[in-house]
Amino acid sequence: MARYTGPKAKISRKFKEPILGAAKILKKKNYPPGQHGRSRKKKTAYALQLQEKQKAKHIYGLLEKQFSNTFQKAVRRKGITGTILLQLLEQRLDNIVFRLGISPTRRAARQLVVHRHITVNERIVNIPSYQVKIGDLISIKEKSKSLSFIEQNMMSNHNHYDWLEWSRENYKGKVIGIPEREKIPEKINEQNIVELYSR
Repeated sequence: MARYTGPKAKISRKFKEPILGAAKILKKKNYPPGQHGRSRKKKTAYALQLQEKQKAKHIYGLLEKQFSNTFQKAVRRKGITGTILLQLLEQRLDNIVFRLGISPTRRAARQLVVHRHITVNERIVNIPSYQVKIGDLISIKEKSKSLSFIEQNMMSNHNHYDWLEWSRENYKGKVIGIPEREKIPEKINEQNIVELYSR
């Protein structure tokens, strides 16, 4: 299963945000990586659009073909393409596991899904890109509930999202809606992505 395996610190420095988890390097080196990282050259409109797409890809852990396919799905649906794109990304199973607080990062959530620790409507699903629908029940497999990794995340998680419900007693969550754009906390300019694909 394809995924990005390169250095996380460089990605965080490139976008000046800890998009792949906490990055202490940003405090020491708050400039882009590479020989010319300190340059102040003004970016073209195309460069800004491409950067926004790359940023979204890294945040949600998709490769180029996966992201392009998701964008094409968004285009075929009625509504604002950029908003629909982000909603589709938010409805991925690995993202939902992350939002529910079962894992500290999307990369860790992806691993939990692939290793068959997560169920959807009482059935094991090991596909990170699985599109979760309204009304779906997401839970941790019974044998996996005792994992210290999961218990620690449950104790430290204080996030709450309007489109999700979570029960700490039985380790079950439910999708109760599709997030509106203003409820999605990622700092992504989706209009730039739409313009890039419209070229």
